[in-house]
Amino acid sequence: MGFFSKSFDPVTDLPDLSGKVILITGGNAGIGYSTVKHLARRGAKVYMAARSQTKAEEAIAKLKAEGLGPGNGDVIWLKLDLKDPRNAKKAAEEFMKQEKRLDVLIHNAAVLLEEYAMTPDGVQEIVMVNVISHIVLTRALQPLLDQTAAEPDSDVRIVVVASDAHRFVSGEPHFRNLDDLNKELKSSLSPTFARYCMSKLMNILYAFELQRRLTAVGSPITVITVHPGAVNTFSDKPPLNLKFIAFIAKPIVSLFFSHPDQGAHTSAFAAASEEVAKQRDKYKGAYLTPVAKISEPTKVAKDEGLAKELWETVEKFLEEKGI
Repeated sequence: MGFFSKSFDPVTDLPDLSGKVILITGGNAGIGYSTVKHLARRGAKVYMAARSQTKAEEAIAKLKAEGLGPGNGDVIWLKLDLKDPRNAKKAAEEFMKQEKRLDVLIHNAAVLLEEYAMTPDGVQEIVMVNVISHIVLTRALQPLLDQTAAEPDSDVRIVVVASDAHRFVSGEPHFRNLDDLNKELKSSLSPTFARYCMSKLMNILYAFELQRRLTAVGSPITVITVHPGAVNTFSDKPPLNLKFIAFIAKPIVSLFFSHPDQGAHTSAFAAASEEVAKQRDKYKGAYLTPVAKISEPTKVAKDEGLAKELWETVEKFLEEKGI
């Protein structure tokens, strides 16, 4: 269990989710997989948006083997490759052909420690995958989210899985143009980690700005950002030459890192807990840390000017690309 609290347990504390439709990105492994498990076991129909059909189908088979069966919800693969924002739009369009409602959208997929690489559209991959393509997905699904939110007793939520890693962003970041989005951060002790931290800051800024804009037009949709905590999503898949070390280190890792099933508790709370519905104004635009605690992100992460700057730069980029 690591240092995780038992204050919320999705097995006992989530309501019946029968009739709810949920879409989660990156649900075939790690925290995303466990989030799918928690929600589907309470009766939700969950779309597992992932790039690989093989990996998604293997994950769905594993869910069924672990007890997802008759009486539980459905889990359905939805093809989504976040490296190209056009694919995010296409995935949304395909989803809307199949469903007439969307109760919860969860931005979960992310790349972590990747080498610096550019997409054909001139945006570095980690920003495209972790930030921009998720924005496109949300924007394309907005009509269905709005339609669902207009129904009586609706409870539509958008959950953005960010990270306390945003606290490691130093200096005064800007998002005025693509050059700002594409910084390699070479002067950092670990540029790969620094770029991940920056992408998580962007996630939080985007979520806060989205909530502000939805509230401004009278939308009841709740946007919640979550930090899942220190979660062990890596010890079962070390490089081949480190497997012996991993065997020794695994018991130590378990002392400091939670199992993904516990790591997904805050995401499950944000997606479906009745507490959010009961205190909607309290949770609108909230930043949650384990387990399900409202916390304060950094001052930079709450900078409205910076959030608008990021929003406008992404909008301009998408307009120029015709997306």
